Amino acid sequence: MGVSVCDVGPRDGLQNDKVTLEPAVRAELCARLAATGLPRVEAASFVHPKLVPQMAGAEEVFEHLAPHDGVAFASLVLNRKGLDRALQTSTTEIHVAYPVTETFAKRNQNQTVEEAASMAEEIIGASSLKTTATLAVSFGCPFEGKVDPGLVIEHAHRMAAAGADEVILADTIGVGVPRQVKVLVPRALEGGKPVGLHLHNTRNTGYANVIAGLEHGATVFDASVGGLGGCPFAPRATGNIATEDLIYLLENEGVATGVDLAKLIEVAHWLAETMGKELPGLVQRAGDFP
Repeated sequence: MGVSVCDVGPRDGLQNDKVTLEPAVRAELCARLAATGLPRVEAASFVHPKLVPQMAGAEEVFEHLAPHDGVAFASLVLNRKGLDRALQTSTTEIHVAYPVTETFAKRNQNQTVEEAASMAEEIIGASSLKTTATLAVSFGCPFEGKVDPGLVIEHAHRMAAAGADEVILADTIGVGVPRQVKVLVPRALEGGKPVGLHLHNTRNTGYANVIAGLEHGATVFDASVGGLGGCPFAPRATGNIATEDLIYLLENEGVATGVDLAKLIEVAHWLAETMGKELPGLVQRAGDFP
């Protein structure tokens, strides 16, 4: 079974933190992650710096970032201006994201869901690079509560039909449970494109959801080094699943990732030192099991 892991630490991990890292340091984080054997790193977000100051200088991140063989450096974009900025850099993948609930869409992107979905379709059609569409709050919304699975599937199939190379279902606030994964992933796969999961461990269900995803056809998993992360527009949204914890789980379940776990743990330690605080991931504290 081929599984692809994308480290979103340089973007999702850092975007909600009180510590702001300079573009050159964020580029170094990307390079260190790439050196572990991770195939994909979400390097930057092309959003307005007034809205997310931690992501200012996205172009500079790529200026400091040398290409790594076999590693895709992705850019998150939310609108056409962001896409145009990203395409002026050395980015090799485009990630577009939007929420499937009206309240979150209004607060996160100041758009209706329909406007955001249409913008995502435009971005997918305008880029020749590999493009991933992520559907935020697919498992629950901080403002509207439970989300209709049929709505999520409708958008998943819409993005697949628009030409997205893969569709990611995001548990933005970490409320999802395996039962939801078992329903959503197979139905999303009916759209004909690979389906992945962007999981948070806010309520300690993230890794259980990984297993459910694996068993039901998910082949892409987002994670953040050290378990850093959270959404600045979602109350009490804490960390993503930790990349090193995910790699430990996958490898010991017999899923080859090609990632050097010892090196990845070193990156988590370096990031903790750089940010001046302990990170929530567990494997970087406990170490690998010999």
